[in-house]
Amino acid sequence: MASRTELLIDGMDCASCTSKIEGAVCKIPGIENVSLNYNTQKLKFDLKGGGSDPSAVIKTVEKLGYKVNDPSEKERLAALSWWQTGKGRLVIGAGLLLGIAGVLSFVLPAYAGYVFALAALGALFPLARKAILSAIAGQPFTIEMLVTIAVVGAIFIDEAAEASVVVFLFLIGELLEMMAAAKARKSVQALADLVPKLAFLITDDGTIEVAANTLDVGDVIEVRPGGRVPADGIISEGQTSIDEAAVTGESMPKRKQVGDSVYAGSINTDGLIRLTVEKGAENNMIARILQMVEDAEASKAPTARFIDNFSKYYTPGVIVVSALIAFIPPLFFDADMTTWIYKGLAILLIGCPCALVLSTPAAITSGISSGAKQGLLMKGGAVLEAIGAVKQIAFDKTGTLTRGKPKVTDIVTFSGKEEKLLSLAGAVEAGSSHPLAVAIVEEVQSRDIKLLKTRDSEALSGRGVRAVVSGKTITIASPRYASEISTLSEEQKSTIQALEDEGKTIAVVVADDTILGAIALRDELREDAREAMQQLSDLGVSAIMLTGDNKRTGAALAEQLGIEVKAELMPQDKLDQIETLKQNGNIAMVGDGINDAPALARADVGIAMGGGTDVALETADAALLHEQVGDVPALIGLSRATMSNIHQNITIALGLKGVFLLTTLFGITTLWMAILADTGATVLVTINALRLLGYKFQK
Repeated sequence: MASRTELLIDGMDCASCTSKIEGAVCKIPGIENVSLNYNTQKLKFDLKGGGSDPSAVIKTVEKLGYKVNDPSEKERLAALSWWQTGKGRLVIGAGLLLGIAGVLSFVLPAYAGYVFALAALGALFPLARKAILSAIAGQPFTIEMLVTIAVVGAIFIDEAAEASVVVFLFLIGELLEMMAAAKARKSVQALADLVPKLAFLITDDGTIEVAANTLDVGDVIEVRPGGRVPADGIISEGQTSIDEAAVTGESMPKRKQVGDSVYAGSINTDGLIRLTVEKGAENNMIARILQMVEDAEASKAPTARFIDNFSKYYTPGVIVVSALIAFIPPLFFDADMTTWIYKGLAILLIGCPCALVLSTPAAITSGISSGAKQGLLMKGGAVLEAIGAVKQIAFDKTGTLTRGKPKVTDIVTFSGKEEKLLSLAGAVEAGSSHPLAVAIVEEVQSRDIKLLKTRDSEALSGRGVRAVVSGKTITIASPRYASEISTLSEEQKSTIQALEDEGKTIAVVVADDTILGAIALRDELREDAREAMQQLSDLGVSAIMLTGDNKRTGAALAEQLGIEVKAELMPQDKLDQIETLKQNGNIAMVGDGINDAPALARADVGIAMGGGTDVALETADAALLHEQVGDVPALIGLSRATMSNIHQNITIALGLKGVFLLTTLFGITTLWMAILADTGATVLVTINALRLLGYKFQK
């Protein structure tokens, strides 16, 4: 049995630090499943045998030159301004040293070189220390090592002034990268601030105010109009409208009543309600979203893994190329040694892989964070990357393309008035919890039709229901049973058949032995289903409906959507259909996260439309919190935008290096320009990735 441990790492200069720390920690005996998230700065790992002593890991990390903080310090550290951080103080110190050196160079011009050299070495010391510690720990090819070699080399060839500027610009670049990462981190972490710190707990002695994080499952709390909900719970008293925009991205408040679930962080807009707490503070919806996003950011996408592997060879390759440029021309072609060493050092700085290593994780992090704010949750960079590559999507019908509950679609009267028909039908069905009965009663109530009193109610075992209303025996029956207790004309049969051909369920209303009319019901499509299918088509993605419902119903709904349908499928049949469809390219499956679990698992990407239920969040690769079909094309759009951003970032990183490589060989690039090539590329890549935080799918 392994024990999961978490540490907070301070002092990471850029995204490439993650692979360096992960590599060193992975070598420790008894440590497995190591994962370091650069954005959250959290190092997670398992201790074999259920141990709880992470001292070996802490010692290894500190040997690399980093600091290990207690995870409980996370909030305090996150609140620090840039000048209060270690990296910020280092930049200020380096700037002061450079400024002092600049002044002294005018006062003591003969010693200007020595003054700048001291300034450069003073600012370089923390970087050089980290480079040496990393080398001792078996990680010699680091960015700190490249900068250290370049700065020391520049001092050696009497370019101390440039050396000091190089260190200062490098540190500024690292600081800007840290600030950008903090911005991305706060954009999602701000969700945690939505949960109020206090709650009104109902006790035997009345209502008392307590800390929200002390609430236990089963506690009853009161939420007043305008207040935020302090815990996930179920309404036990009252009804109200709940604004869940902060949690799910859904802009319109939802009407909630007794028995409905409510998420922590949502806003109670108008009514006084009481909730029974369903989940503790560490396990509420927002906490789970934050944990899911954090885990997703730490999960590397295939492109990120490729870049990481590439950089393992890239960095030592840069050192070799730099050495060849520095020494081959002077040694074999009688070129000027100082000139070519200068060019070699510039190549060393240009070749820093920081921007390249950051290009993918920065975009993935922003993409996952942007999705989470809009109710689109993904379990990792690999999922985000894969969704955009799908060419076909299979949809479950019930609860996915449809609302999951029947609705009255047509009312046909054969005798008497429509209002009377509904009044009698509603009266008979009022005491039943059957979905069709509930739908009929809801239709009656929506029209403000009064429900009549009944007696002698009786269920007819699958054929219908019967009761006495106003002295008459009213039967709500299937067409088949209605024809047994009364007589349906050919015209009436034709009307009923036409409705059934549209995939609707028919309830015939019979008074004694007279057919009064028929009520047609169907689990209707979600409002945005048709538009979503068109959006998928515009994205070049085909759609198919997989349903266990009858062929007639499936065909009727699929025709409205303009998509293919496979009906009357058992769970195994759905699994087989997914396997067959996979032969035509990558496929995603969208279901409710419960009945469709096998198909969700078999598809290249499983997407659960589960309203944030536990199964929806745990079964599939992605979950759509506000249950809109339109979120499926939005997810694909976000994935493609993220991949486009990654390609842009890689182009920026390699493009700038390519340009400055040529200018260096022609003697145009100076050392400070070389470090700007890397620092500038890093900043540009970061800023470009942050654009995804504001991504909105264009409908």
